[in-house]
Amino acid sequence: RFAPHCYAEMEDKLGQHSKVELEGMMEETSSTLRSTFISRHKKFDEFFLELLDNSEKSLNDMFVRTYGKLYTHNSEIFEDLFSELKRYYTGGNVNLEEMLNDFWSRLLERMFQLLNSQYTFTDDYLECISKYTDQLKPFGDVPRKLKAQVTRAFIAARTFVQGLMVGREVANRVAKVNISPGCSKALTKMLYCPYCGGLPGLRPCGNYCQNVMKGCLANQADLDPEWNLFIDAMLLVAERLEGPFNIEAVMEPIDVKISEAIMTMQDNSMQVSAKVFQGCGHPKPAGMSRSARGISDVFNSRFRPYSPEERPTTAAGTSLDRLRTVWRTMQHSVIDIKEKLKKSKKFWSTLPDAICTKERASEDEEQCWNSHTKGRYFPEVVKDGLTNQLNNPEVEVDITRPDTFIRQQIMALRVMTNKLRNAYNGNDIYFQDSSDEGSGSGSGSGCTEGCTTEFDFVPTEAPVVEADRSDPQPAADTAGHHGNTPPPPWLVAAIAGAGLLVLMQWR
Repeated sequence: RFAPHCYAEMEDKLGQHSKVELEGMMEETSSTLRSTFISRHKKFDEFFLELLDNSEKSLNDMFVRTYGKLYTHNSEIFEDLFSELKRYYTGGNVNLEEMLNDFWSRLLERMFQLLNSQYTFTDDYLECISKYTDQLKPFGDVPRKLKAQVTRAFIAARTFVQGLMVGREVANRVAKVNISPGCSKALTKMLYCPYCGGLPGLRPCGNYCQNVMKGCLANQADLDPEWNLFIDAMLLVAERLEGPFNIEAVMEPIDVKISEAIMTMQDNSMQVSAKVFQGCGHPKPAGMSRSARGISDVFNSRFRPYSPEERPTTAAGTSLDRLRTVWRTMQHSVIDIKEKLKKSKKFWSTLPDAICTKERASEDEEQCWNSHTKGRYFPEVVKDGLTNQLNNPEVEVDITRPDTFIRQQIMALRVMTNKLRNAYNGNDIYFQDSSDEGSGSGSGSGCTEGCTTEFDFVPTEAPVVEADRSDPQPAADTAGHHGNTPPPPWLVAAIAGAGLLVLMQWR
């Protein structure tokens, strides 16, 4: 019991005050950590969504400027692409690889019909064409490279923002202390017994305060090992966002890459058509009115390339500049987040140090409250964590009953850390199983009579060596371009006008 000046009723009130005071200490001590996760999650999320919006606007502005209504009347395939990318990032159930495969399949079906408008194609026939997109390689190497870049970058970004959200939730929850009766009693003794003993204003000895806090926050300290692993995994993914998985290398040139793919499809249309007819059967001829719009007419309708002085600048330049500005801001945000994350390591095990500062505990080891009187505190400071509280001289802790709530937060961190490690390696654990199951499929293609399941078609362009995984900038050479200096992106897009004309005449 407390000193005789403290009555039972007063003791109960002081016990309540002790709980409130510890809650306030935790609120104050963890405020920086919690606000870091809250504010950085908000900023990163806003920057990334703005980056996606500006990427879409950049593509739209460039195509509208160059091709006008031909693009606007047929833009839904690109709108769907960006819509699915946003849905994936915001947590939607989207398989990125399947979604991108579907994008290229739709593009192939539409272009193939136009390039062979003298024929009639059934739905089954179009399905047969799309089944063999990978084997035909009608768009050259662009789909494969773009798929690798998009999936890795978006997996990293989505997992990173989820990690910030999980860190925020765990920090908010663990900062709410579950104060046990033993902790409440020890707190009251430490904070208010000096008053009852006629020693008002005497602060507790530093090691005494440490033992009380290590007993009260033993379960929080057990969160620390998993928290540190989580922070390490977050830092790894942050490096990916700055390096080879960075979203800028994917989103800024996506319009040029798609135009390049369309141009490749048109250049290889004769070989592609021949192999499709071989694999899916020969289609039925259409009427004369359709056949009059054959391949030769399409190829004769190519847009002429822009000369440098005619380069479109107004709309495309504005949105592209905005895109780069948003990206630079986002990069600074990632750097800032990394620094804050590093400082948060070992946060939960160092809470007693953060609480038992000179403002709350005495620096004078002789002139301090030692739990009985003014004088030196002799017991040693116990180690961190629940199991080490068996011999805590100040707090009665039942080490056989871990805090269930804290254990739930440990499991939440463990799951998130696993996701982050997968994202660091470019794997999306949400779809690993389904991707593995689907990778061996391909029979039952829906082909008409005369189908074969293999094509030996090789595009006319020179093979492109895949960029190294550590290289943030993939090879920039475009199909059909020769010489040491690659053409500027706007020129590639303009040269691809012929292919885009094909794209725009679907309707």
